[in-house]
Amino acid sequence: MLVVVASRHDKAAEALVANWSAYGASLLTPEDLSVAGWRHYVRGGGDGGDGGDEGETSSSSPSSPSSPSSSSAVVGGVTIGLDQITGVLTRLPSIFEQELLHIIPEDRGYVAAEMNAFLISWLSSLKCPVLNRPTPTYLLGPAWRPEQWVYAAAQLGIPVRPVRRQSSLLASVRPQVMEKPAVKVTVVGDRCLGEVEKLLASHARRLADAAQVDLLTVNFSSSESSAELLGADLWADISAPNVADAILEFLSGGHAKC
Repeated sequence: MLVVVASRHDKAAEALVANWSAYGASLLTPEDLSVAGWRHYVRGGGDGGDGGDEGETSSSSPSSPSSPSSSSAVVGGVTIGLDQITGVLTRLPSIFEQELLHIIPEDRGYVAAEMNAFLISWLSSLKCPVLNRPTPTYLLGPAWRPEQWVYAAAQLGIPVRPVRRQSSLLASVRPQVMEKPAVKVTVVGDRCLGEVEKLLASHARRLADAAQVDLLTVNFSSSESSAELLGADLWADISAPNVADAILEFLSGGHAKC
């Protein structure tokens, strides 16, 4: 089963799951984290048991009923064994309390924080392909600001356009000059998607390697090899058929080269 972790309002994720129905794809939303049936074991000891959005710990042997092999998850309201999950695409940067309409308002902030911590632990423990692996502060991967992406690229020797921010106390501010739309390269595993020269694809892959991610959208000033890198984003356009196909290939174990 392929699992897409997303908001219930994410129409692109919903459409992707529908297109992947032949692969048993299903949507995991924050509501699923409140459903009894989760069993998550973390190395280090503790007693196992059933839980809603709480992780469980166990140091039992593989043959024990409370071993990691008996772990389970709730996906689309259905409890499944962890060994049924063959790949995961994460579309949530974090759990937002505005999503938790099934939780009383005064508890939503606390529950969102607990769910977020649980998802970080759960996604990090999966043995199957995951796009992207979470970091301690962000479910999609490293929570880098625009300046950090540009700095990382510059450190790799990739031509970049400096990030500039400005503010003014004056009543009149110069209107912003609209630049040409950025040219995008989407990195999915070892594949680089986009109508750009090969050198730019190489730049994008090197930046993804530096960030230790397998799904990344990199923006360039043009499609030519002399283009400047403008920034990068962990969010990918999964509505694009070629991007969706590459993600499916990656989650299915494919590793095509650029």
